[in-house]
Amino acid sequence: MRLRNIRGAGEVVSNSEYTVKEPRDKKGSWNQVFDSENPLYIEIGMGKGKFITTLARENPNINYIGIERYTSVLVRAIEKLNQEEKLPNLRFICMDAGEIEDVFDTGEVDRIYLNFSDPWPKDRHAKRRLTSKRFLERYNKILRKDGFIEFKTDNDGLFEFSMEEIPEAGWNIVESTWDLHNSSMVEGNVMTEYEEKFSAKGNPIHKLICNR
Repeated sequence: MRLRNIRGAGEVVSNSEYTVKEPRDKKGSWNQVFDSENPLYIEIGMGKGKFITTLARENPNINYIGIERYTSVLVRAIEKLNQEEKLPNLRFICMDAGEIEDVFDTGEVDRIYLNFSDPWPKDRHAKRRLTSKRFLERYNKILRKDGFIEFKTDNDGLFEFSMEEIPEAGWNIVESTWDLHNSSMVEGNVMTEYEEKFSAKGNPIHKLICNR
């Protein structure tokens, strides 16, 4: 995906009160960052932040961290927050998803959200998919033993891959659907920007929930 460079995005992201500087230094002590022992939920690949910002607003007793690699995307989430109420239970990290083991300690995360991840359609790029065995090994280290992963996509190939890859990696698919908005799993669903766009076009949204 080609992203348009936004002038000054890096500076805005760096200076935001929501952005965590030097996140590796916070490993094992995220409760101190939020000054609470509340559960910690993270979204990997948060995009423009609608999903995780909505969750943070609706669930003040849960701490949320949104992870996004590109400042040109993350800056949009920050710009929206500057016009809204303060959310003390929300933070952002600008980093590559492959670095999560350097940022979160063993069992430090209670839930992981993966929403409309890059499908990496070529076979040689399969290890880069966020539901690949390589990433599931990383999640296994940082996620609590009773924690869950929730994954949504509109990409048929990526969902089929995930439905096969997750059990092969030793995880359990607790619940799944190929058409989220016409299933019982839609209850309490919070849509992302992509989800709104794809749903408006009539594309079915796929979702699964898994654990160990």
